[in-house]
Amino acid sequence: MNKSLNTRMPVIFIGHGSPENAIEKNEFSDSWKNIAKNIPRPKAIICISAHWTSNETKVTMMENPKTIHDFYGFPKKLYDMQYPAPGSVNLAESIIKTVKTVRVKPDLDWGLDHGTWSVLANMYPDANIPVVQLSLDESLPIEKHLEIGEELTKFRDEGVLIIGSGNAVHNLSAMNPSGKEYEWAVSFDKFVKERLEEKDSKSLVEYKKKSSARYAVPTNEHYLPLLYVLGVSNGDEPKFYCEKIFYASLSMRCVVYGMDS
Repeated sequence: MNKSLNTRMPVIFIGHGSPENAIEKNEFSDSWKNIAKNIPRPKAIICISAHWTSNETKVTMMENPKTIHDFYGFPKKLYDMQYPAPGSVNLAESIIKTVKTVRVKPDLDWGLDHGTWSVLANMYPDANIPVVQLSLDESLPIEKHLEIGEELTKFRDEGVLIIGSGNAVHNLSAMNPSGKEYEWAVSFDKFVKERLEEKDSKSLVEYKKKSSARYAVPTNEHYLPLLYVLGVSNGDEPKFYCEKIFYASLSMRCVVYGMDS
């Protein structure tokens, strides 16, 4: 049972992996469920998903965001799945007013992509908590993503759960279901964990200096949500879950800040 809301909300980075985690019972989906059971029930959720990239920063501003099935080649059951969570126009407006690093623009078209709903379907299956998504502006300097996260910190004190959804290591072209973890995947995942433990945001912003980043982060849309979470963390201690490399080239690592137990 969820704890009562009497402290600031935690903030979470989730390695979401395959969309099928929305409908499968496995160690990843079970972990997400357990995290939700052990944190206060949020009044609303802000999600920064790897699967909404743009050339500006946008926030969903609709009362009923659609469920986006932004993938192909999966079972029909997954395409039939809906996550009819309400949106929150008021929260979107507050984000626009709060973030000063960049101009945040309202969006009336996007919805909830699988980086958001595949996770929330496990954490909050009743889909009755308002959800807004914030896009990733690929044109921004890397450090700006961290700064935007810092500006979102105040929402933790307003009962809002902030989730970054991506994968710290994400190389789909190198996936091997029967293969051993690549050395570069293990090395980069270890680097992420150690730098988070040391609260070393500079090294995480400058991740490209790591030789293993060339293969672990060939494109950075799955890495960037981690920087938002780091920015929002406000110096809290990290707790790690799902510390596993999946299919040799995907890190399923989750990190939670501000969790009591």
